[in-house]
Amino acid sequence: QVHLVESGGGLVQAGGSLRLSCVASRSIFSISAMGWFRQASGKQRELVATLTSAGSTNYADSVKGRFTISRDNAKNTVFLQMNSLKPEDTAVYYCNAAIATGPNAGSYWGQGTQVTVSS
Repeated sequence: QVHLVESGGGLVQAGGSLRLSCVASRSIFSISAMGWFRQASGKQRELVATLTSAGSTNYADSVKGRFTISRDNAKNTVFLQMNSLKPEDTAVYYCNAAIATGPNAGSYWGQGTQVTVSS
Protein backbone atom coordinates (compact mmCIF):
# COMPACT_ATOMS: atom_id res chain seq x y z
CA GLN A 1 0.00 0.00 0.00
CA VAL A 2 0.93 3.65 -0.20
CA HIS A 3 -0.31 6.57 1.86
CA LEU A 4 -0.42 10.00 0.28
CA VAL A 5 -0.45 13.38 1.99
CA GLU A 6 -1.14 16.55 0.02
CA SER A 7 -0.24 20.08 1.01
CA GLY A 8 0.12 23.51 -0.52
CA GLY A 9 -3.47 24.46 -1.13
CA GLY A 10 -4.91 27.80 -0.13
CA LEU A 11 -6.58 31.00 -1.25
CA VAL A 12 -5.07 32.91 -4.14
CA GLN A 13 -6.20 35.67 -6.46
CA ALA A 14 -6.83 35.02 -10.12
CA GLY A 15 -3.57 35.10 -12.04
CA GLY A 16 -1.61 33.86 -9.06
CA SER A 17 0.31 30.65 -8.48
CA LEU A 18 0.34 27.74 -6.07
CA ARG A 19 2.50 24.66 -5.75
CA LEU A 20 0.91 21.50 -4.45
CA SER A 21 2.97 18.69 -2.95
CA CYS A 22 2.10 15.05 -2.45
CA VAL A 23 4.34 12.99 -0.21
CA ALA A 24 4.11 9.22 -0.49
CA SER A 25 4.82 6.77 2.32
CA ARG A 26 7.04 4.67 0.07
CA SER A 27 9.28 5.06 -2.94
CA ILE A 28 7.45 6.43 -5.96
CA PHE A 29 10.15 5.28 -8.36
CA SER A 30 8.31 2.09 -9.28
CA ILE A 31 4.75 3.38 -8.99
CA SER A 32 3.12 3.05 -12.40
CA ALA A 33 1.69 6.55 -12.43
CA MET A 34 1.18 9.47 -10.10
CA GLY A 35 -1.46 12.05 -10.74
CA TRP A 36 -3.50 14.98 -9.60
CA PHE A 37 -7.26 15.10 -9.80
CA ARG A 38 -9.71 17.73 -8.65
CA GLN A 39 -13.31 17.93 -7.62
CA ALA A 40 -15.24 21.16 -7.60
CA SER A 41 -18.34 21.54 -5.49
CA GLY A 42 -21.26 19.71 -7.09
CA LYS A 43 -19.13 18.23 -9.86
CA GLN A 44 -17.43 14.92 -10.55
CA ARG A 45 -13.78 14.34 -9.85
CA GLU A 46 -11.68 15.02 -12.95
CA LEU A 47 -8.15 14.37 -14.06
CA VAL A 48 -5.76 17.32 -13.93
CA ALA A 49 -2.37 15.80 -14.72
CA THR A 50 -0.58 12.47 -14.63
CA LEU A 51 3.06 11.41 -14.68
CA THR A 52 4.09 7.85 -15.44
CA SER A 53 7.14 6.04 -14.12
CA ALA A 54 8.62 6.40 -17.61
CA GLY A 55 8.27 10.16 -17.40
CA SER A 56 5.31 10.66 -19.70
CA THR A 57 2.88 13.39 -18.78
CA ASN A 58 -0.75 14.02 -19.59
CA TYR A 59 -2.77 17.15 -18.86
CA ALA A 60 -6.39 18.13 -19.01
CA ASP A 61 -6.99 20.58 -21.84
CA SER A 62 -8.17 23.18 -19.34
CA VAL A 63 -4.79 23.32 -17.59
CA LYS A 64 -2.34 22.80 -20.45
CA GLY A 65 0.29 25.50 -20.53
CA ARG A 66 -0.55 26.62 -16.98
CA PHE A 67 0.07 23.57 -14.78
CA THR A 68 3.15 21.36 -14.56
CA ILE A 69 3.44 18.00 -12.84
CA SER A 70 6.84 16.84 -11.64
CA ARG A 71 8.39 14.54 -9.10
CA ASP A 72 11.35 14.18 -6.79
CA ASN A 73 12.03 10.47 -6.40
CA ALA A 74 14.52 11.03 -3.60
CA LYS A 75 11.82 12.73 -1.53
CA ASN A 76 8.96 10.45 -2.63
CA THR A 77 7.14 13.60 -3.65
CA VAL A 78 5.04 14.67 -6.62
CA PHE A 79 4.37 18.33 -7.30
CA LEU A 80 1.78 20.29 -9.20
CA GLN A 81 2.90 23.80 -10.12
CA MET A 82 -0.16 25.87 -10.92
CA ASN A 83 0.29 29.22 -12.65
CA SER A 84 -2.15 31.74 -14.07
CA LEU A 85 -4.86 30.39 -11.83
CA LYS A 86 -8.48 31.04 -12.69
CA PRO A 87 -11.61 31.00 -10.52
CA GLU A 88 -12.70 27.84 -12.34
CA ASP A 89 -9.62 26.07 -10.92
CA THR A 90 -11.26 26.23 -7.50
CA ALA A 91 -11.63 22.68 -6.21
CA VAL A 92 -10.31 20.11 -3.81
CA TYR A 93 -7.18 18.65 -5.34
CA TYR A 94 -6.38 14.99 -4.76
CA CYS A 95 -3.15 13.10 -5.29
CA ASN A 96 -3.39 9.63 -6.78
CA ALA A 97 -0.97 6.73 -7.06
CA ALA A 98 -1.69 3.89 -9.45
CA ILE A 99 0.13 0.60 -8.95
CA ALA A 100 -0.42 -1.70 -11.91
CA THR A 101 1.05 -4.98 -10.71
CA GLY A 102 2.01 -6.89 -7.61
CA PRO A 103 0.31 -7.58 -4.30
CA ASN A 104 -0.35 -3.89 -3.70
CA ALA A 105 -1.86 -3.22 -7.11
CA GLY A 106 -4.58 -0.61 -6.97
CA SER A 107 -5.40 3.06 -6.90
CA TYR A 108 -4.60 5.11 -3.83
CA TRP A 109 -5.81 8.59 -2.88
CA GLY A 110 -4.75 11.31 -0.53
CA GLN A 111 -7.16 13.27 1.64
CA GLY A 112 -7.19 16.30 -0.65
CA THR A 113 -6.18 19.93 -0.34
CA GLN A 114 -8.47 22.88 -1.03
CA VAL A 115 -7.55 25.41 -3.69
CA THR A 116 -9.66 28.55 -3.90
CA VAL A 117 -9.08 31.15 -6.60
CA SER A 118 -10.80 34.48 -6.11
CA SER A 119 -11.73 36.76 -8.98
